Amino acid sequence: MIDLTREKCVSCRRDAPRVTPAEMAQLLPLIPDWQVENRDGVPRLVRTFSFPDFAQALAFTVQVGQLAEQEQHHPAILTEWGKVTVSWWTHKIRGLHRNDFIMAAKTDALARSGSAA
Repeated sequence: MIDLTREKCVSCRRDAPRVTPAEMAQLLPLIPDWQVENRDGVPRLVRTFSFPDFAQALAFTVQVGQLAEQEQHHPAILTEWGKVTVSWWTHKIRGLHRNDFIMAAKTDALARSGSAA
């Protein structure tokens, strides 16, 4: 079985390949709580995490930001009272790359280590 949390992001160029439908079918079951949403014609992996208050949501946001800096792959993050919505996609290719699935899995691991739902 594939463990995306053990993988590292690779640097992408504008000509990097997007995930194929077959790859997406293989990778999505590994991150079952994430949804593929199209925004402005760009597919993104999106998940909302729940917290009991703003302070814990903010702490999770900081953890996701630190992870993004380590991997040099950055999401859109919306922090609100009691929830954080994280969106991963690869800006350079205006679509989904394996990196996005890796980061979604690593975000899930962060949530499991804390109190996110």
